[in-house]
Amino acid sequence: MDSSTRIYTKSHHISIERKPDLEVSAAKAFKGDPNLYNPEDLLLSSLTSCHMMSYLYCCIQHKIDVISYEDHSEATLQVNPDGSGKIIKVDLFPKIVIADSSQIELALSLHKKANELCFIANSCNFLVYHHAKCSAK
Repeated sequence: MDSSTRIYTKSHHISIERKPDLEVSAAKAFKGDPNLYNPEDLLLSSLTSCHMMSYLYCCIQHKIDVISYEDHSEATLQVNPDGSGKIIKVDLFPKIVIADSSQIELALSLHKKANELCFIANSCNFLVYHHAKCSAK
């Protein structure tokens, strides 16, 4: 087989000591298995998770009782003609429900502090936007 026509599988697994293996592939656009997580999924998930944990820490510090937290984050990927690319921005859409309606404004403002604390956000070279919504139960 000519090496210029060789095709490698894009699927692999990540092993971290004392944790279950994670099956990973390239994104479908890059001929990966669309049923598996890809590196872009994992980066976005890490950022979303870290923001949530930083935010919940801020809420504890301000005695805000969070009933629920969900986020449907999105990453914008720029692909260059040479096949390289990068994530150019992430949008977080956290929806928070808190116990006390008098704390909604404070709860919304804490996303800025959470972003400042987030290890993953502080490690990224792209902008992270927060489109938070908050309500009380």
